[in-house]
Amino acid sequence: MTDSAAPATPAARKVTTNLVLSLDGRYNSPGRAADFGAFVPYATTEGARDQLTRIWENATTAVLGRVNAEGFLGFWPSVADSEKADPRDRGYAKWLVHTEKVVLSTTLTEAPWERTRLVDAPAADVIADLRITCEGEILVNSSASVIRALLSAVLLDRLYLIVIPEVLGGGQRLFEDGLPDSRWKLTHHEVGELGETALVYNRIR
Repeated sequence: MTDSAAPATPAARKVTTNLVLSLDGRYNSPGRAADFGAFVPYATTEGARDQLTRIWENATTAVLGRVNAEGFLGFWPSVADSEKADPRDRGYAKWLVHTEKVVLSTTLTEAPWERTRLVDAPAADVIADLRITCEGEILVNSSASVIRALLSAVLLDRLYLIVIPEVLGGGQRLFEDGLPDSRWKLTHHEVGELGETALVYNRIR
């Protein structure tokens, strides 16, 4: 007897993202878009480093915007090679260097990293294509403009957030007016030594 049933469709890959926010929802300091000075003291706490491990341990693809792709290149490869680095920092750095990377850019003509593919297309379209290819989670790595586009397109499945105990009073916000309604379940909550809070939320669909 021949089984005429269609083969099962593979489950779509989960799309996750990470970002550090202030109490008033900012991801950079007032003044310049690349000013992250307020967040620096919280980057090397035990809680932050444990969160860093969570974000990549199930991911097989990193998606970055141009600014982060170029900025990370100046820092993380040296951490991957350093035996003095914290093992959690080094674990993330090695993963980032060696994993598949997709960089969203309208201006780059040459990939800034090895194992990197440049894509000039809307973030939602790129992620929709990645979700039905390969295996493992897709990590949208600290790129706020990409994250906002995916929140708008209802394509994010998990948020890894660190909230620092500071009100910045200016700077850019992640959660802007006009985003579609969504519900999330808190699956991890941990308060760090400086009062920062590591949070993991899964979307309820």
